[in-house]
Amino acid sequence: MAQIKSEVLQGTLDLMVLKTLDALGPLHGYGIARRIEQISEELLKLNEGTVYASLLRLAQKGWISSKWGVSENNRRAKFYSLTKTGRKQLAHETENWERFSGVIGRLLQIDER
Repeated sequence: MAQIKSEVLQGTLDLMVLKTLDALGPLHGYGIARRIEQISEELLKLNEGTVYASLLRLAQKGWISSKWGVSENNRRAKFYSLTKTGRKQLAHETENWERFSGVIGRLLQIDER
């Protein structure tokens, strides 16, 4: 079967990163990327540059914080965590996404005449 390549909509990656941190707690960038790929059943392939750009945006907005730690393979890594503001933003973004995807779903159900 041909592998499907998906492009991530602008802003959607930020939502996925926020949700991943909310669900799993502090993670480093590589761990976040791999978890999103795993949940998508490998339909999404994220390069680390894209994930780190998202992490930078989210940190600048105050939605995540970071601190240095040691990864599972004993390497120094920056671990990211959701802030209180980020948790509120996640709830807001989730609501917007559900509304938007509902509209798209309804439009796709329209029969051609």
